[in-house]
Amino acid sequence: MSVAKSQVTAFGPIRHVDAGVLNVGYVDAGPADGPAVVLLHGWPYDIHSYAEATPLLTAAGFRVIVPHLRGFGATRFLSNETFRNGEQAALALDVISLMDALEIEEAIIAGFDWGARTAGIVAALWPERCKALVAVSGYLIGSQEANRKPLPPTAELAWWYQFYFATERGRAGYEQYRHDFAKLIWQTASPRWSFDDETFDRTAASFDNPDHVDIVIHNYRWRIGLADGEPEYDDLETRLAEAPAIAVPTITMEGDSNGAPHPDPATYRAKFVGAYEHRLITGGVGHNLPQEAPQAFAQAVIDVA
Repeated sequence: MSVAKSQVTAFGPIRHVDAGVLNVGYVDAGPADGPAVVLLHGWPYDIHSYAEATPLLTAAGFRVIVPHLRGFGATRFLSNETFRNGEQAALALDVISLMDALEIEEAIIAGFDWGARTAGIVAALWPERCKALVAVSGYLIGSQEANRKPLPPTAELAWWYQFYFATERGRAGYEQYRHDFAKLIWQTASPRWSFDDETFDRTAASFDNPDHVDIVIHNYRWRIGLADGEPEYDDLETRLAEAPAIAVPTITMEGDSNGAPHPDPATYRAKFVGAYEHRLITGGVGHNLPQEAPQAFAQAVIDVA
């Protein structure tokens, strides 16, 4: 494990550790003996979604781990031969591998977007590793079979980028315009968030990762059955296709101005069979809730603990 002195985020130096198939770039903040919290970002975002929430959690005594997901920021594959896989089970196993590498037996897992899905999978399949869960937009575990079912036209429209990514034109377009593309998603997913260029550019640098486009395109193509995963994850995906319930203590959250596709809380309430609370965060909060409402997000982590 090493600390890269040349890369400093707003909330701590980037550390590196080999974990599974990755060399993971991550922030490790707060007391080393504090209760562990793992914060997982989504797309098109990065660790800076937690730049403001992290110091609130460390001040409360937590050890906070914030990794770059595969294909983002400082995280790299250990081998050029490894398939650039973006399927949901692979991302979840990355978290388990990271916790193993850092010798963290149990942690509160929290996230939004891809990160919420990944956190939910860890809670569902490895509950002994997940002390509690904070999931923005609730239960997001899916399957290729479920995603084959068409949605009403207005719902399909919200997923326009998924269909764009299904084409080679879309892949080439994202490769060429990834920063403009990400800014458009930020604007539509959080229509009332007045982020400045410095805030966006700080995160957009993470999209220059050499594996970024491969991971993003594979993720969205895999979801709708246009790309295969890897056989080593088939058993996990079979379990996830059953939409397993989550029994660990959970707080789900939603912003009142989330412009990205997201389920109604009533549709997933029954998936949480342990201690549970849902919180609606008001005031024009969009999809990137941890960055737009860091105090509310940090309070949820503190409360669920």
